[in-house]
Formats: sequence, structure tokens, C-alpha cells
Amino acid sequence: MKRVATPPTDRQAPGSSPLGGTSEHQSLSKYIRARFDECSRSQKDVAQYIVDHLDEAAFQTAEELARRANTSSSTVVRFSQALGFEGFPELQAAAREEYRRVHANSAEPGTSSPSTPLFSLDQNEFETALAADHLNVEETARKVSRSSVEALIEAIVSAEKVLVAGTDQMAFFASYLRHLLMLLDLRVDVVASPSQEALSRLGRIEQGTLVIGLSAGRPHPLVVRAMKLARHRKAKTAAITDATLSEVAKLAQIKLYYSSNSPAYVRSHTALLSLIQALAYGVYAQDSAQYDDRIKAFRLK
Repeated sequence: MKRVATPPTDRQAPGSSPLGGTSEHQSLSKYIRARFDECSRSQKDVAQYIVDHLDEAAFQTAEELARRANTSSSTVVRFSQALGFEGFPELQAAAREEYRRVHANSAEPGTSSPSTPLFSLDQNEFETALAADHLNVEETARKVSRSSVEALIEAIVSAEKVLVAGTDQMAFFASYLRHLLMLLDLRVDVVASPSQEALSRLGRIEQGTLVIGLSAGRPHPLVVRAMKLARHRKAKTAAITDATLSEVAKLAQIKLYYSSNSPAYVRSHTALLSLIQALAYGVYAQDSAQYDDRIKAFRLK
């Protein structure tokens, strides 16, 4: 990451934040987004994770953050310093300040905060994970754009063919979305691995195809390839991702974001599953009378 010199008129005092003083304060997330293109590939993983998982970045150690961002703790430290912080503790302090400010603004007077825990303070690991999933669904529902959802539903309904690209952990969700849409008698293909058959499906992308890319964190090269090919052939593109700075999201015309915060050793995909099911129901609701007979026949099998 290239280091940008601070203008002499705004020289930082030792230990001060590069985000500016009270009068011209900007959030850590906004600052990272502005500097994102200067990052190395590994630093971009850290940047993406902090922007999309601010609460975890605010309270985890550098080692834990590095593990979740699939990089090293030294990269986390170097990333912090490249942004102008003395080290990770100073960056984390800025993350905590933004986290508190966001949650203070989101709680209306006389109501509980969106982050109010479901369980008591002495919750065990199971309860902690379950509470995190509850918040993931709630945060996804709060942040999802109705216009983006409606645009994706319309794109699915009007497409000659839908191709869903998702590999590794995303392969299951790609197949499940295909299953839900095929129940409605829609033409859907899945690209879940770099097999010859999957690559031939990519070769059949054309202007009437809708390509939906699924990704968590750094996208798989195959998913990026599918999105680029779709753009080249003037096909519609959509992304469902937990990283708003993801390359898949940048290549998509329609973007849906889901929250994947988790105290566990893997990302949470509870909100992704809810989003996929709600999306399929939205397609069904476009013409439920048309789909009802087919759904009834399926249930009788």
C-alpha cells in the first residue's frame, strides 16, 4: 500500500488519529473505502473485513482478525500503519468509536438497541453463536435495498436463463437457489467448480442470461471469471456477497449484501440462507397462480 504524505497544514501529532479532528471527523469505514485501491491484495482482505464486520474489528485481537480475513497478523499491523495509525490498537480504537456512534444513532428513544443480546451476559458458546446469527439476519434486513431486491427479482423472472456461480462453501447455496427456482420451472444452471462441464456452461452465457455470483470474503477466480464474461457478452449480472468491496460486487449491476459476523471459526451464512429463500419467494409472488399447480404437484411427490 502506498503511503500518502499528510499535508503540512494538517500535520498529525504523535498518537493522533489520521481520521481528523472533531470538526472534520470521518468514519474509519469511509476512510478505508477511500484508500482501498492503494492496498495490496492481502491488505484488501483486511480492508474488506473491517468495513463489513466493524463490530468484530472493534473488539477482536489482531490475530483473530487476521484469521477471519485469511491473512497474517503482521499484515493487519502493516495495514494499520499504512493508514496512518501507530498500530492496530489505534485503528481498533477508531473502529470502536464508529461502532458506538452507529449503534447510538440507530437506537430510538425508549427502545432497545438492535444489538440487545438474546441471552444473559454469561451466555455460553452456543448461545453466543445463535445470538450472532439473530443479529446477522436483522442487520441484513435493515440494510438490504428494496430497489435492488425488486430489480433482481425482475431480472430472474425476465431472464431466458439464470446461471448461478458459487464455489467451495458457496456451492451449496448456489445449488439451493437453483433448486428453489427450478421448482418454479425456471431455467437455471450452476457453476460450482472448474470442471469441463461447468466451463462449458460459462461458454453458453449470452445476452439473455442472468449471471448471479455468490461470494464470501475474497471471491473465487471462477466466479470473477463468470462475472467478467457476462459483462463482456452484455448479460445481466448480480452479486450476493458479504463483502461490499468485493470484486464480484464491483462487476455486478445488481448487488445484495448479507452480514456474516460470527464468533465461531467460520463465517455465518444464516442471513445468506434467509436472503435466498426470501428472494425465491419474491419470484413466486410475481405470479403465484402460475406457480401454484407446479408447487402442489411437487408436494405430492
